[in-house]
Amino acid sequence: MEHTDFFKVDFWEMILRTTLAFLVLLLLARFMGKKQISQLTFFHYVTGITIGSIAADIAGESETPFMNGLLAMIWWAILTIVMNYIAMKSKKARILLDDKPIIIIRNGKIEEGSLRKARLDLNDVNMLLREQSIFSIKDVYYAIFEVNGNLSVMKRTALENATKADVKASTREPKYIPTEIISDGELILENLAELNLTEQWVYEQLKKKGINRVDQVFYAEIQGNGDLHIDERTAKDN
Repeated sequence: MEHTDFFKVDFWEMILRTTLAFLVLLLLARFMGKKQISQLTFFHYVTGITIGSIAADIAGESETPFMNGLLAMIWWAILTIVMNYIAMKSKKARILLDDKPIIIIRNGKIEEGSLRKARLDLNDVNMLLREQSIFSIKDVYYAIFEVNGNLSVMKRTALENATKADVKASTREPKYIPTEIISDGELILENLAELNLTEQWVYEQLKKKGINRVDQVFYAEIQGNGDLHIDERTAKDN
């Protein structure tokens, strides 16, 4: 009898619970906004994980009363939205929820007290710098440990990348945002409309490259200057 209970599954109940939990979670994600989804801070990370855990519990645990779990998930989302609103209106609340950025390197010197406050050691700092292709602390003028755990770095002036203005290159703004207009042999009409381009223009550009049909193109992207980058299909794909 125990073995029978172990393998017993109420199929339709679990399907219904999972579907409803999924739909509610989707709605809550929309209401909480992109900031919550992107998990900008530890607070948003924790709330996101908690809401997801409650949803999983509703969907997978038949012993959990459905309405109780649903209420808990919705109320947690409401509390998160309210706290976000309070943080927008109050600087003190914002610091309480998200903390604030900490300068850990100032004028090229490591701030030991700031490292302790941020609970970082030198190995952590070096790892964060290497993620930005900086392999020596001596190359850093300022470094700020952000509330999302990332490190913002200002290099020493001599090591900063030269801009186009520095080398007197053209600084004209791009005409377009690089955008795909053909994907897997098909025109992306909504992108063409966004760029105020026509299908006829695309066909003309393809003919200039010796391409007669759109389906001969695997991928095409318009560049900032208006040129078209084309990746043709291989022979076996044609």
